Amino acid sequence: MSVLFSPLAFQHIQLKNRIVVSPMCQYSSTDGFATDWHLVHLGSRAVGGAALVIAEATAVSPEGRISPDDLGLWKDEHIEKLEQITRFIHAQNALAGIQLSHAGRKASTNAPWKSRVQLSPSTGGWQTLAPSAIGFNQTDIPPLALQTGQIEAITDAFRQATKRAVEAGFDVIEIHAAHGYLLHQFLSPLSNQRSDHYGGSFENRIRFLLEVVRALVAELNHKHSLWVRISATDWATGGWDEMQSVELAKILKGEGVELIDASSGALIPGVTIPTAPGYQVPFAEQIKKEAGIRTGAVGLITDATQAENILEQGQADVIIMARAMLRDPYFALHASLALDGDAVFPVQYERAKLRP
Repeated sequence: MSVLFSPLAFQHIQLKNRIVVSPMCQYSSTDGFATDWHLVHLGSRAVGGAALVIAEATAVSPEGRISPDDLGLWKDEHIEKLEQITRFIHAQNALAGIQLSHAGRKASTNAPWKSRVQLSPSTGGWQTLAPSAIGFNQTDIPPLALQTGQIEAITDAFRQATKRAVEAGFDVIEIHAAHGYLLHQFLSPLSNQRSDHYGGSFENRIRFLLEVVRALVAELNHKHSLWVRISATDWATGGWDEMQSVELAKILKGEGVELIDASSGALIPGVTIPTAPGYQVPFAEQIKKEAGIRTGAVGLITDATQAENILEQGQADVIIMARAMLRDPYFALHASLALDGDAVFPVQYERAKLRP
């Protein structure tokens, strides 16, 4: 059996293989509610053989949405549809995950196909929040610098959203601390210029994330696994970098986090990123080896052989796939045929299986 299709056990869950569907924003919600689009989008990837399907960045509060069209989990009414989705995923012998997020200063924008410009309160947007009053773009309405009490309220919003995620049946909770969103904004000196105990030193800049992690751990039980997505580097001088990522990962492991989803960038605009196939894999490898924690590799991983080689070389523990999954929801089934010569197709699709 290939490594890609070997199981992987965590403390309370087990992945049937090493293929994970990355959280990908669909911008298809109204007032945070999941829809049939989400059911089919997420459910089809479970039918397609992935071990874990992670729902998109899900806002823990209305002002934490990237756009007005984002998924949310800030009220109990959001649970019902999400529970339907997790039931379907589980029925396909897959696990369900959800990524909890607050967009911070990158909130209040249009969906990408609507031009992705910042929305003002008069055009359907809202006042954004951040560690410091520094906009993502120079033309943005500056965010409000969060007061301590507001930080505590957002931490509680993450906790409440986790409680709802558990009720909805999710197996994996992933904290979004990457891609320039609020928790990443606190981590990086480029966006966090505070002078209180949430800014300045490394220990202060990671404080908010640690408080969120601890709040979530208090809501989880023996059925769940907690993951964190980080941007391993800002790709910018003076920003968050690989060394800080390793140190953070060591601390997160001690707090009960079981896997680091190692992405990069997106904190500031105009940065040159040397993209190439597997360009972020070295971050997953470094964090895995130096912090002693499991990692997920993500970023321009597009075929079965490439994914298998990453795992064979010990560079990561799981492969987290995004655009490749948009192109082919059944990537896992096709990869199993390619690597191992067989795949367990749904009985409804068995007659279409190509046999070697």
